[in-house]
Amino acid sequence: MNYTEGDQVDLFIVRATQLGYVVLIDNEAEGLLFKSDVFQPLQKGDQVKGYIKLIREDEKIDVSLRPQGFRNAIDADCDKILYILKKDKVLKLTDKSSPEDIKLQLNMSKKAFKKAIGFLYKRKVILLHEDRVELLN
Repeated sequence: MNYTEGDQVDLFIVRATQLGYVVLIDNEAEGLLFKSDVFQPLQKGDQVKGYIKLIREDEKIDVSLRPQGFRNAIDADCDKILYILKKDKVLKLTDKSSPEDIKLQLNMSKKAFKKAIGFLYKRKVILLHEDRVELLN
């Protein structure tokens, strides 16, 4: 096993458990993808890109579907929000939206959504309204 935290890897979903999903990492090592790190439907046999989140002392590996670290994660989240805003001109979500609505529309957590819109707002890329987010021209 030659992984370091943050490495991008190929994941094969082996089975669902109470904690999340047992995955095969690059067809050579077993890992665990926690439910709290999943924002898309997954089932046995799916193949997805993932990232090494943590290598524990007992050599068990935790993985995530999102890159680790603020800069890596927020870039992807901002890109997703900007893509939708450029296409639809408006996003009918706010920081008051339910986690379920955010997950359904964006496949991300409410925490990640709030960080991304905060980042975009501070850079004067978006305008925040009571009921929506708009892209500034």
